[in-house]
Formats: sequence, C-alpha cells, structure tokens
Amino acid sequence: MNRILALYIGTIFIGLSCQAQNKIEFIEYDLDNGLHVILHEDHSTPIVTVSVMYHVGSKNENPNRTGFAHFFEHLLFEGSENIPRGKFSEHVENSGGVLNANTSNDRTFYFENLPSNMLETGLWLESERMMHARVDIKGVETQREVVKEEKRQRMDNQPYGSILTEIMKRAFTVHPYKWPVIGSMEHLNAAKEEDYIDFYKNYYVPNNAIISIAGDLDVAKTKALIQAYFGEIPKGSKAIPSVSANEPPMNGEVRDTIFDNIQLPAVVQAYRIPANGTDDFYAVSMLAQLMSQGESSRLQKKCVNETQSAMFVGAFPFALEHPGVTLSFGICTNGTDPKDLENEINTEFDKVKLELISDQEFEKLKNQIENDFVSSNESMMGIAESLADYEMYLGDANLINTEINRYLGVTKQDIQRVANKYFTQKNRVVLYYLPMEQAE
Repeated sequence: MNRILALYIGTIFIGLSCQAQNKIEFIEYDLDNGLHVILHEDHSTPIVTVSVMYHVGSKNENPNRTGFAHFFEHLLFEGSENIPRGKFSEHVENSGGVLNANTSNDRTFYFENLPSNMLETGLWLESERMMHARVDIKGVETQREVVKEEKRQRMDNQPYGSILTEIMKRAFTVHPYKWPVIGSMEHLNAAKEEDYIDFYKNYYVPNNAIISIAGDLDVAKTKALIQAYFGEIPKGSKAIPSVSANEPPMNGEVRDTIFDNIQLPAVVQAYRIPANGTDDFYAVSMLAQLMSQGESSRLQKKCVNETQSAMFVGAFPFALEHPGVTLSFGICTNGTDPKDLENEINTEFDKVKLELISDQEFEKLKNQIENDFVSSNESMMGIAESLADYEMYLGDANLINTEINRYLGVTKQDIQRVANKYFTQKNRVVLYYLPMEQAE
C-alpha cells in the first residue's frame, strides 16, 4: 500500500512540475556577419542578462600553447581601444550590475546582469570585447600573473585540486580533452604577442559566437541596438579550425596513485562515455543521479550512512561536446582502506547492472530530473546561458523547453544497459589519492 501511495504521489508531483515549467518563448536570427542572436523577453523583474558565448574552449588550442582559451577569459577584461585599461568592470558595477565569465573544454561564456535600462551598456561592452579588445604584451603580462595565482589557489594548493587534470590526461591520449582547461604556465610564458593576437582574430569573431539576452527588454528596440553595435563587426577572415581528433577506445584499466597534500585518502574513477546530447548520455546522467544525488541515493546510503567508509561520495557526467567521461569518487573516513571504499562503490554499480532499479526509485529519479530542469531556468542568466548552450552544443535552442522529454524518455532498461556498456573495468581510470607522507 505504501509503495502504491508513493508512486501515486510521485506521478502527481511530475504533473505539477510540468505545469510549473512555463514555455520559454524566444526569437533567434543571424546577422549578416554570422553572429547568432537569441532574445527572450520577460518583464517580471526590471533586469536583463546580456551574454556572449564563443565556440572556443581548451580543446581548440594548439597542443604547444595550451591555456589560451582560459587566459582570454581574463585578458578580455583588460579593456579596449575605447575603454581604458582596468576600467571594463567599472561600467557594469557603477550601473548596479554584476559581470563574470567562465571557460570550459568547449566554450567561453561572458555575461553582464544589469538593470534593464542599462541594456545598451552591456551591448556596448560586449561589442568592444569582440571588435576592439586590448590584446597586447602589457595586458598579457598582467594576466599571466593572475592566471598563475588562480592555478596556485585552485589546483596546486587546493586539496584534491588536481583530480580533473590527473584523470583527463590518463583518460585521453589523442583528443585535446587530455590537457586541463587552465593549461600550461610554461606554454603561456613561451607564447609571443602575435600568438595571442592570432588566437583572438581566429576565435573571437561574430561567426563563432552567440549573443543571448534574457529579461526586461523590448524585442524591436533590442534588435536595432544589436544591429548598431554588432552589425558592422567584420566576419572572421579565416575558417574556424575544427577539432576532429578521434580518441581510440580504452583497451584496459588505467590505475595510478597520486600523493597529495591531503589528510584523508580518496578514490576517483572515470569512465569514458558518449557526448552530450546523445541518447546514452541522458541514461548515464540519470545513473549518476541515482548513485549520488540526495541523502537517499545509493552511494550516500551505502558508503556514508551504512558502512561509514566515506566522508563524501559523488558521481556526475561531464556534458562535453565530444565523447567525454563520467566520474565517481569518494573521500575516505579516517582509517578506511581506499580498496574497501572502491569495492563498495563498484558493488553499487554492479547492482544496477544485475537488477533493474525499482519503480519507486525510478519515479524519484524522474522527480529530481524534473526539479533540476525547472530550477536551472529560474533566473534570467540561467535562461540566457541555457539558450546559448543548447544552440551551440546541440544546434537547437528550443531544447530549453523540450530536453526534459529526452530524460523522461529514458527507461529503467536503458539505465541498466548503459551501466553494463560503459561502467566496465577496461573502460576506466582509477586513481587513489593518498597523503603525501605515505609516499615513502
């Protein structure tokens, strides 16, 4: 009776969540120079997000000049021909707004959240970034030190901070996903001023970008402003270099030990998986949620609550443009042998391979997916970024309204199938992170 009641309540919850997710209306079009424009009008609050996403990430870099995409995330705040050095951010902050940027393996994203009456300021700033950025040796030298300090704080001096770097360089041997987004400090130091200028001219062009604006805007006026600020920017003079490195399948488990400045050991596993947007990616993503999202997830219940072998456990896939990886990991409690924690994690994945998940778990999983999907589009920035991501990665901005159907179309059998297909010993990297004093 309780099981039937739980399923009934879960069904009601999904129905209510679907009603809560109003369709996100938008228009999209291209300028003559190739810039793709997406506009979402919403007058619920007097704010607007102006964002520009460039289709350039660490995978687009020269193997001898890694770190350029992330470096440009910083460098393009230096100013422009019409914005004094170091004054870029002040135009937003003095308007009561905020701005930031981030870089991934596949793209670079800039945004400003502004009062809606300052929309034109955001457009002006991003047009300056696209056309007139200061790419010179003075800015390069300044930002080199900024990036070095970021690397020290986030990776070198951060416990477990090197996990992604160590995993990716073992999971990939050919594809540029094998080097970290932050890149090599030696490569940045060795680069000449012309290397930076060429990278800017190649990738920071309108035909390699999407401008996505969401919030309190008038579509007709915004289109006119976009034409005024971006319409005259010339299209890139060179074809955008494509990345076509085909990574061969893994032919066996890669296992290694990393000694780090940590107190507690950790176990990290990475399995190679298909690209974002493929049917199997959605099933792998739901498997990761089954394992680690929430207090009742399988790894949490087993490793943290029941055996108390882990302080923390997690599992998540990387939503990459090309075939990538999914991680599972755990930080051991004091006195736990990493082998024991690894065995527990493997056992939980093996259970999914052998038995279909229960109806109750499956309904809870779909509820979580539905809730996450709705929550990701609660802010204007979230909507602007989602629209750009869907268009850039998958060629369909309307997935902001329909991608949930791809998740809900995954069956229990699909989850079991991908567990057996991808979560195999020969398709993984396993790292043990151990305290430095154990290196002896």
